[in-house]
Amino acid sequence: MQFPILSVIVFTPLLAGLLIVLMPPARKTEVKVIALAAASVSLLLAIWTYFSYNVSAGGYQFVERLPWLPQLGISYAMGVDGISMPLVLLAGVVVFCGALISWGIDDRPREFYAFLMFLATSVFGVFVSLDLFQLFFFFEIAVFPKYLMIVVWGYPKTREYGAMKLTLYLFIGSVVALIGALAMYFASGLHTFDLIALEKANFSASFQYIWFPVVFFGFAILGGIFPFHSWAPDGHVAAPTAVSMLLAGVEMKVGAFAALRVAIMLLPQGARDWAWLILILATVNVIYGAFIAMIQTDFKYVIGFSSVSHMGLVLLGFATLSAEGLTGAGMQMFSHGIMTALFFAVVGMAYDRTHTRDISKLGGLIKKMPWAGVGFIIGGLVSMGMPGFSGFTAEFPIFMGIWRSTPPIFAIIAVVGVVITAAYILRVVSKVFFGELSPEFEQGVGDVTVLDKVAIGLLSVLMIALGVLPSLMVPMVQSGVEHVLRLLGGA
Repeated sequence: MQFPILSVIVFTPLLAGLLIVLMPPARKTEVKVIALAAASVSLLLAIWTYFSYNVSAGGYQFVERLPWLPQLGISYAMGVDGISMPLVLLAGVVVFCGALISWGIDDRPREFYAFLMFLATSVFGVFVSLDLFQLFFFFEIAVFPKYLMIVVWGYPKTREYGAMKLTLYLFIGSVVALIGALAMYFASGLHTFDLIALEKANFSASFQYIWFPVVFFGFAILGGIFPFHSWAPDGHVAAPTAVSMLLAGVEMKVGAFAALRVAIMLLPQGARDWAWLILILATVNVIYGAFIAMIQTDFKYVIGFSSVSHMGLVLLGFATLSAEGLTGAGMQMFSHGIMTALFFAVVGMAYDRTHTRDISKLGGLIKKMPWAGVGFIIGGLVSMGMPGFSGFTAEFPIFMGIWRSTPPIFAIIAVVGVVITAAYILRVVSKVFFGELSPEFEQGVGDVTVLDKVAIGLLSVLMIALGVLPSLMVPMVQSGVEHVLRLLGGA
């Protein structure tokens, strides 16, 4: 029997979280060391698995199966394909960096790091699940830790509102998706939640037409689809930095990935029937998110609405149902996850030192925080889709897919969104990091810590590496997309 590497990746943070809960509150440093060690183990194993994945063979690999509730057709089933493998790596990187930049938390770090580890297990579990019940199991684990982390450690003025709004939106979405999943379970006649078996269920065209939007939009709420997106900026802004990184960097990808894995792959005819609606709403995401980010005066809200805009590109890629569009969407999920984690990390570092997020009061911070400034600029270049960075590698195939598979007007509108993105990124960079440094920040603002620099460096290097060497990931994503296209009937 092969080594259960995916189970170790998933459950190492959970075991660390349980160990942390049992420790005395006074052992603050030991708590942080345990959490960072667990995050490091999951990341290193994710890297090993990523480079061990056989791209030429494709399909689901590192598969683990055990009966769980065989009477109900529920099994413990894990595996990764070319689409989910990069997302496991993404989760590993963001959790590791989140643990690093939270090192300065002194208010109940035991509980904070325990909840962070539980969140990590949740996102890893969704990405590797090959059983629909198990996928929901991991999907729902995240609700409670997310709410508590925002309410306890979030931004005092908005944390209760942001936490409640996020929780209600995502809970309603997951309940809607669960109803659709149960409908698929009973309609299949297979009496199984096995995702691979359900791919072959051949649901009727009428069933798919009715239930596809239920399942897709239930999950896509977590992906930030318009008009169910408003939880995202409010939730991100209210959350503490590491949770903002996880919410925008990984949790939004959990929603998009589940929409692809469960809705598009199991109900392909429904995907073709409803692609027009996803296309329209995702285009609104791109433009609306960019314009609203442009007029924000709060540094963190700019990034919150930027995430809504960039997730629109992922959903646009899905809507094309084409090889280029789906490959671009897979790349964009990884690229945007790294980019937005870096953005929120830098915003958190700036706020911790200046105690303000008002863009008009900031300026010249690159003099005091050069690493943070350079990191934000690299993230900005990725956000703008500049060649040589991962954003270009991801966005270009999406635009190709849109142009080829839909009326070209949608590609033109989406490209306009990129222009607006460049405008608000350049505005923020010039106002926050350049210009005159406020006299009140001359003495009180210091440079970021060594651990912060490690996180900024790791995230930046990944975005540059994928821009210069897209072959590190594109062939893997393409191998996963080929399977999706087969299910779509070569659409």
